[in-house]
This record gives sequence, C-alpha cells and structure tokens, in this order.
Amino acid sequence: MPAKRELIDTGTDKRSVRRDAEGKFKESDDVGKSLAADQRQQAKTTAKPGQGDKPK
Repeated sequence: MPAKRELIDTGTDKRSVRRDAEGKFKESDDVGKSLAADQRQQAKTTAKPGQGDKPK
C-alpha cells in the first residue's frame, strides 16, 4: 500500500508530499485552488484516508 501523504507548509505555499522507504520525497503536489474545487465535487468512488489522489 502506498505511503500516506503529508502536508508541508513552506511558508509561501503548501504541498502534499509522499515519501519513499528511505524518507525521501517521492511525489509532491501543490495544494491550491484545484484541491478546493475537488472538495466541491461528489466522488464516485471512496478512498482510504491519506490516499485521496489515488484511484480506488
């Protein structure tokens, strides 16, 4: 199962990151207006906590 995402606030922006087994950044996504738009939509599938960017 993929690692959970964590929110990192750099002071200038917020990023949602996923780390690999060594603790290095594996994926990084900017949290912005698109996240707010996603929350206004009704999802067709459910995701486990921390895995919202992955299908099923």
